[in-house]
Amino acid sequence: MKREGEIRIPSGCAIAAVISKEGRRMTGEKIIEAMKPMHDRSNGLGGGFAGYGIYPEYKDFYAFHMFFDCRDTRKSCEAFLKEHYEIVKGEIIPRRKIPEITDEPIVWRYFLTPLPSVLANLQLDEKEFVARTVMKINTEMKGAYVFSSGKNMGAFKAVGFPEDVGVYYRLEDYEGYSWTAHGRYPTNTPGWWGGAHPFTLLDYSVVHNGEISSYDANRRYIEMFGYKCNLKTDTEVITYILDYLIRRQGLTPEEAANVIAAPFWSTIEGKPDGYDKEKLRYLRTVFPSLLVTGPFSIILGFNGGLMALNDRLKLRSMVVGEKDDKVFIASEEAAIRVMEPDAENIWAPSGGEPVVIRVKEGQY
Repeated sequence: MKREGEIRIPSGCAIAAVISKEGRRMTGEKIIEAMKPMHDRSNGLGGGFAGYGIYPEYKDFYAFHMFFDCRDTRKSCEAFLKEHYEIVKGEIIPRRKIPEITDEPIVWRYFLTPLPSVLANLQLDEKEFVARTVMKINTEMKGAYVFSSGKNMGAFKAVGFPEDVGVYYRLEDYEGYSWTAHGRYPTNTPGWWGGAHPFTLLDYSVVHNGEISSYDANRRYIEMFGYKCNLKTDTEVITYILDYLIRRQGLTPEEAANVIAAPFWSTIEGKPDGYDKEKLRYLRTVFPSLLVTGPFSIILGFNGGLMALNDRLKLRSMVVGEKDDKVFIASEEAAIRVMEPDAENIWAPSGGEPVVIRVKEGQY
């Protein structure tokens, strides 16, 4: 039996990411390897990845990755989708059987696009319609979950250690310009397939290390705008907050970061002359219920970029490194060194300081 002091107790989960600013595509192999030195940050109750640029042949279609509890559930959900979408392809997501992954649901994907007649009738833009579809399925269709719904991207997650989940989903067969990864150590929420990270909506994906003490306040506010938090873990709400702020309110990722990790009022007033204090005051005043409190480090993936962000007190570790056109982010430097042994400019961002990396225009 291990005694106190003989077990490493890490500060929560493991996160990692890599992006090519030139849009060069890479397989998922390196991001899987990056999770191995952070193995003890997970406990086998959830692992997952998100890849961007992985479906170039279907880049104009939304890729729905879905869990179903049985064949009948899949059939009824597919019938619902056919009423509202043109489905150009539907198939089982390729996986390999490994003993470490058990209790598998049906894991399926659809490439689809909303029917113009449906959009015209509802007078909605297609992104809002797709977001509402995801909420409807996840809330109302028992045994069916959409866990990824963006264009030219996809999330892959399961109950297990992340390095096993990556092998299970055969991520070496995919190429993307950006990858994120997560190893879960759930503390007060259940470990189940839908509760593994990343959490996604449209092309936004979030991996998170930490705990959200403001969850109920954040959830109550965001659900006033049609979002439904039903995946039994606090991280889900961050994804919906960022979708609301960036897609629906038109903020930049940097501005959204100044909402969820808003600087203290004293910090704002202490900013030097020439700094846009008025914008910071405005964001704090208009969106007070979307301030996320508690220890966290997150990586937001979106089409064409990544954002890394710590809580404003920096209560969770996160480091960033660079090499040539690539930027690496991880909970520990060891994970960066696995992806790129010669990584340079290793630094730890300050609390509340967003690090946003964008792919060169036209390269993704």
